[in-house]
Amino acid sequence: MAIAFPTIGKWFRRPDGTLLEVVAVDEGDGTIEIQFFDGTIDEVEIDAWRDQLLIEVAAPEDWSGSVDMDPEDYKGTRTDEMPAGFHDPLKFLGKS
Repeated sequence: MAIAFPTIGKWFRRPDGTLLEVVAVDEGDGTIEIQFFDGTIDEVEIDAWRDQLLIEVAAPEDWSGSVDMDPEDYKGTRTDEMPAGFHDPLKFLGKS
């Protein structure tokens, strides 16, 4: 079985079913930064990458994991507590 090369943006599955994405590769430090589907960040030594027994997979259908937030997540008890520009990212820019 060929060892999948750690490319930024690629998703992998561990034998236990855990999904992870490669988010950074630092050849100078010899490390690979990975982010699990739940948002947890970890670092793996490049030399240990092949020992992980990872299988390259397609990005999950809901690939956003823990960063998927709804407007309700930002609301407090007052309706005007929604951060400026949440619905329209350009709304917070000054109008000329």
